[in-house]
Amino acid sequence: MSFDHGELGAAATIGRGVRAVPELRQGLGLTVFLAVIGAAGRVTVPIAIQQAVDHGLRPGNVDLGRVVLLGIIASTAVLLATTAQRFAVARLGKRSEYALYGLRVRLFGHIHRLSMEDHAEERRGALVARVTSDIETLTQFFAWGGLAWLLDGTLMVLVSGVMLAYNWVLACVAFVVAAPLFLVLRFVQRRLVLAYHASREMNGSTMGQVSEVVTGAHVVRSYRVERRIIDDTHRVAARRTAAQVHTSRLAAFLFPSGELFSVLTVAAVVSIGVALGPDSGLSAGALVGFLFLTYRFLEPIAEFTEIMDQTQSAVAGLRRILGVLDMPVGPAEASTPQLLPPGALGVDIERVTFMYRARPGVDEEDVPALIDVSLSIPPAQRVAVVGATGSGKSTMARLLSRLVDPTAGAVRVGGVDLRNVANADLRGRAMLVPQEPFLFDGTIETNLAFARPGLSRREISNAFVRLQLDDWLFSLQAGLDTEVGERGERLSAGERQLIALVRAYLASPDLLLLDEATSAVDPLTEVRIGRALEKLSAGRTTIAIAHRLSTAARADRVLVMDHGLLVEDGSHEELLARGGVYAGLYAHWLDATGSAG
Repeated sequence: MSFDHGELGAAATIGRGVRAVPELRQGLGLTVFLAVIGAAGRVTVPIAIQQAVDHGLRPGNVDLGRVVLLGIIASTAVLLATTAQRFAVARLGKRSEYALYGLRVRLFGHIHRLSMEDHAEERRGALVARVTSDIETLTQFFAWGGLAWLLDGTLMVLVSGVMLAYNWVLACVAFVVAAPLFLVLRFVQRRLVLAYHASREMNGSTMGQVSEVVTGAHVVRSYRVERRIIDDTHRVAARRTAAQVHTSRLAAFLFPSGELFSVLTVAAVVSIGVALGPDSGLSAGALVGFLFLTYRFLEPIAEFTEIMDQTQSAVAGLRRILGVLDMPVGPAEASTPQLLPPGALGVDIERVTFMYRARPGVDEEDVPALIDVSLSIPPAQRVAVVGATGSGKSTMARLLSRLVDPTAGAVRVGGVDLRNVANADLRGRAMLVPQEPFLFDGTIETNLAFARPGLSRREISNAFVRLQLDDWLFSLQAGLDTEVGERGERLSAGERQLIALVRAYLASPDLLLLDEATSAVDPLTEVRIGRALEKLSAGRTTIAIAHRLSTAARADRVLVMDHGLLVEDGSHEELLARGGVYAGLYAHWLDATGSAG
């Protein structure tokens, strides 16, 4: 479920961002103080020029000593200001990098704690864009835009105060003439907010489309739909380009606006200053110094027009990042989590109902997957869950591994409600082997080593022997050093499942959940998986989501699901004797596979 922060203004978004990234606030006071020192040094030069003109340059006489002294004072002030400014830049750069590092890690961790429903609703490419390109816009902003706002902002405030001290009339003239520029900036800024938000959304859609096409390249080639996929990608890219062009047009309006108002402001100050003349107490030096101050005042404004588009791009990226961080993690850990009891774990499901969120434009209301299901599984029992597609089998596995929480009712493992169990303890005691095991790019050994910290190569090899899979491992030329490829694509589906079973064995869970572990494999691999499962399930509670009913026949107990309801519960032989739903499923399976029983 996405959270859109498009309605937040730039200031509100930045405020929320600063609160969300505490690293950015650390030492900010000293950084701002150094920036103020840097700005003060730049103001010293116009003041020195005014003093030199008024007191060092007289008709027919030049007070060279005074001029040199003022030059030394101004040079020293500029040197000190430059040093302070360099320290401010270094501190802001270092702090911003630490802040973005913390934000990237926080965002990455938050994405991994989102519910499976949120992952299903968000395209993976769009989530990747949050961690990559959206963070990158913030990196680019801090590299220039953030520095400009800090340094030029302090300069503008300080110069404004000095201008008022020099001559409040000329200061007001400068402020009044330059004021419409702020209205122009505000007018364009509002539209840039929307334009950059749309542009970042289109960028996420493009990354999602490209990621999907690259991942599904084999399907694209198999069905010879390259032209259609290319056309779809071109359309998505064209929408992103159109959004970016619209944004660039708005941004291009800013720079000439700053130049125009700068010229108008200087012209107005000179005209009014000359008109006032010496009779008003405005000396020639004061007018010259004031002109330099006016240029100092206008410099930040001109630079603001250049960084405004970058600022809005960063705000749009930050808004999307905050949208992800605001998505509630699911399921959340209890405030006082409990530990599971030692040993094999029993399971109790008490009147559980689970509803999937309605899909926009597809479902009118939430979709029930399990309806008032109750059952009890004693420790160390081997249970098979069967039923037609969509009957709720996989949902039950998700509930037991606490990837989701029930809409109503309770799921207890070892007598403890899973909502009260510490997540780390549950992940170490209950293991879900999914229908399509995921392998990371690397070797078989690296994919198995993270099952438990400190595993040695010998322990990994012994696991294959204990599960009677060593014959398959030895058939591989590189053995444990076999490269599996990205997502394990160099191995067959059955081989990936074998590795997943070894990984589960090495993790040594007390509750083993198998989601279609023997589906889509050849007969030899099914035999290997069957042998491995016999060893793996010994002494631990095992719940298998069974597609092939040969798995159900070997289980101690069979649960039959139908449209979210638990309709039958018993051993394989008992359910066949009843002649009910399971007997019908088994008969159809025998006909489809040609098995003799």
